[in-house]
Amino acid sequence: MSKLAAVKSAASAAISTNANALENFEIDDEQFNEFFDVPLEEFLHHAKLQRELENSPSYGEAAATIPLFEVIRTKVLGKAPKNIAGENAQVSEKDSSSDKEKEQHDLVSEPIYTSMENANRMVRTASWGSVFYLITTDILGPTSAPYAISELGYVPGALLYFLFGICAAYCGALLWSTFLKLDSIKYPLRNYGDVFGRVFGRNTRYFIDFFQALQLFCSVAVIILGNGQGLSQIAKGKGCYTILIFVWAIAGAIVGQIRSLAKFGFLANSAIWMNVFVIIATMACARAFPPDYAAAVNGDPIGPIVKQIVISGSNGMFTNQLNACMNIVYSYGGAMVFVEFMAEMKRPFDFWKGMACAQAFIFSCYLIFAMVVYHYQGQFVSNPANQGISNYGWQTTTNVINLVSALIAAGLYGNVGIKCLYVCVFQRFLNFPPLVSKYGRYIWSIFVCVYWAVAFVFAAAIPNFSSLVSLIGAVCILQFTYTFPFFMQLGLDIQIGALLGDGEYDHVNKITHRVDGWNNFSRWARGYKQRWFWNTIHLVLFLASLATAALGIYASAESLKDAFAKGKTSSFTCKSPVA
Repeated sequence: MSKLAAVKSAASAAISTNANALENFEIDDEQFNEFFDVPLEEFLHHAKLQRELENSPSYGEAAATIPLFEVIRTKVLGKAPKNIAGENAQVSEKDSSSDKEKEQHDLVSEPIYTSMENANRMVRTASWGSVFYLITTDILGPTSAPYAISELGYVPGALLYFLFGICAAYCGALLWSTFLKLDSIKYPLRNYGDVFGRVFGRNTRYFIDFFQALQLFCSVAVIILGNGQGLSQIAKGKGCYTILIFVWAIAGAIVGQIRSLAKFGFLANSAIWMNVFVIIATMACARAFPPDYAAAVNGDPIGPIVKQIVISGSNGMFTNQLNACMNIVYSYGGAMVFVEFMAEMKRPFDFWKGMACAQAFIFSCYLIFAMVVYHYQGQFVSNPANQGISNYGWQTTTNVINLVSALIAAGLYGNVGIKCLYVCVFQRFLNFPPLVSKYGRYIWSIFVCVYWAVAFVFAAAIPNFSSLVSLIGAVCILQFTYTFPFFMQLGLDIQIGALLGDGEYDHVNKITHRVDGWNNFSRWARGYKQRWFWNTIHLVLFLASLATAALGIYASAESLKDAFAKGKTSSFTCKSPVA
């Protein structure tokens, strides 16, 4: 349930320090310069130089994987701290004897940076080990996995988890490849919107920023609803369900007054271990105790536990299975912040190592957890899974831990979401003051209260956890994880392919020599045919992702329609669905 997003400061002391150092760096005109007028050739040229610089042996080392490991390394083992900045790197006369090595030495030792470029360079300290930790923290949230298996069966469920996992990893690789081609200290990529703005232009950038804020808002609403369910179970159904949801909206508004992500660092670090404890406890309790029949997702009558290899999609089950697929999509959501992770890496090329290890670990956790819980609870699984524990003591323990970790996650989602909305809309278009200013702090407090109030209304209006997760998975998460990366790669490859027919780019004067424009069919044809096979593959996968999203939206809408029609769900209800 609680997949922590954008935890930039959780994995390494360096990330926390830099986030804190840049906290008071005001957003000025240079930061709002999104380089829309810079030609693609310029981005490619400087990105190539940046990658060559990062491959230099004198570039310096990345930060430690986890703060604890660096403490052990320096305090216990007595080793010198790693040089993570690369600013004082020296090359001996022997090492720089050749012309090539001398040029490389000059490039590293004597860079000329503007103040903004220095700020960009300061945050680039993380290692691929840090990225593994961050991605795991960001994505890992398997409490919906048993529900998905219960709707699909052992074999289809496992295959779909594997298929969606492979596709998510491939799309992450596409984001990584694009980042390496377009990012540099001079023209840095900071987030998902930056990538799309660089490939497709200003309007697409604004659309992605808005969509990102929408997804973060929806994620906050899901967490409020899930916490309301957990608190209702703890209270054994006493109290009005809507009021219990509102309690968490108030708690989130209080936590949300923290403006700096760096101050969430310790909490975010501990939240992943809370999730691991809940996973292990849920599996152990599923074996030791019978299911909580009252909390079962489908409300089946009490009877023997049924486990199926394959579940047919007939008799109205197809909609439920599509909802289960969207829950799987939700489980792999997290690509939205991959660009932010790469933006803080010392060597972004190594991102693939952290992502591959993280995706393999996450897939293993999902499958083991889902299979174990479904084996012991069958058709009576709950969503979230820990709420299907029948023993009140263990049910309460896991709920309380989930409430705490989810509140941390909600605070992070809300923090990033509000900043994204404020900076990209109110500050960019309406000239609102920076958040670090005196009036900005007051505006932040008001925004937080309004944000959480609207999230409460959204959650209480659709108090059906599985269907709400499916809807958000189809509308938002599927796009960022699957649809957008395919479209982004297709657009970039066509543009790069079209450049091959142009004259040589003058990077000194920034002069292009285009032989035709995008209003000419010849440029489109030349761009597409350079990598026609992969362009066709990405086009097909892009359309398939859109079709999957449409099916998911249809299924979640039908599920909600059915739930409201039969009285299973009602807006702003006082009746708890799990007690």
